[in-house]
Amino acid sequence: MIRTSSPFAAERAPCGRLVDGRRHQENDDEGLRIDDRTYACGCRMIRHEFHDGSVRIKTVRHDGKVLKDEHSGNHEA
Repeated sequence: MIRTSSPFAAERAPCGRLVDGRRHQENDDEGLRIDDRTYACGCRMIRHEFHDGSVRIKTVRHDGKVLKDEHSGNHEA
């Protein structure tokens, strides 16, 4: 599993503020990918891509309000 964590500067957070933050990524080379962004204001954007091809995206504002929580299943026959 490959893991990286790095800071980022001046990105638009889900609340609309332009803030710094930290990005954590993981990839297991078999289809699992995790991209987790935590903003200085407390907002988070989390994206998980699973082995079966489904994707979950969750966006949480700094006050805890969930702005988006979607999961797309694998629709292959």
